[in-house]
Amino acid sequence: MKKKMLLSMLALLLAISLVATGCAAPVPAPAPAPTQVKGPSVYGGSQQEGIWVSGRGEVTAMPDVAILRLGIEAQEATVAEAQGNASEAMDNVIAALTDSVAEKDIQTQYFSIRQRTRWDEARQDEVVTGYRVTNRVVAKIRDMDQVGSIIDTVVQAGGDLTRIDNLSFSIDDPSVYYEEAREKAMADAKAKAEQLAELAGVTLGKPTYVSEGIQPFYPEWAEGGMAPPPAPAPAPAPAPAPAPSISVGEMTVSLTVQIAYSILQ
Repeated sequence: MKKKMLLSMLALLLAISLVATGCAAPVPAPAPAPTQVKGPSVYGGSQQEGIWVSGRGEVTAMPDVAILRLGIEAQEATVAEAQGNASEAMDNVIAALTDSVAEKDIQTQYFSIRQRTRWDEARQDEVVTGYRVTNRVVAKIRDMDQVGSIIDTVVQAGGDLTRIDNLSFSIDDPSVYYEEAREKAMADAKAKAEQLAELAGVTLGKPTYVSEGIQPFYPEWAEGGMAPPPAPAPAPAPAPAPAPSISVGEMTVSLTVQIAYSILQ
């Protein structure tokens, strides 16, 4: 009897010990997430495939417009004096220009009034020495035979205050030349693609992508530009100089195309 009671107590103590130490039935670990299978990538337009080539087309043409950039610079002790001299000289220049250039083809590009100073060692400060007035215009000359004489006329009109900054040439309406250059560029690209297809042993298909890049030839004017040099001191008027000799020459109108051709299966 005592033996049975002792066994019962031992069994009870063993059960309590198992519960206290956490030796219960193990909890199964969560199953790993299923591996995701990446599907095929799809590229619209099939721009990653095919034969890619570039073509270039060029056309030479005679410019029909001259772009003349000129101006007036006056420096005096006061703003009023500098402005008065600059205005008078520019009025003379504009009057000379309008004799051969339409008013719509003359445009003011830059105007400034700047204070001129120097460093005074005794005062350790800047001292105002005068004022400079700068007035620049751009004229579009359409009569190419008169470019040299027009330059000579405006220089005489503005006198020693005249500044000729730049002379360049352009084509007023280059659309016809761009059309011809575009045809040449497309033909150049197609010839390259056909040769590549033949060398690769494939059949060339139709274009799937076309891009054009135009190379402009018009001059670009930066407003203000570099600081002009100081105005020279007045000097005796020299004998009239002959009109400058101007050579127009030719210009190149060019553009490029990039084309992707498909490959027939």
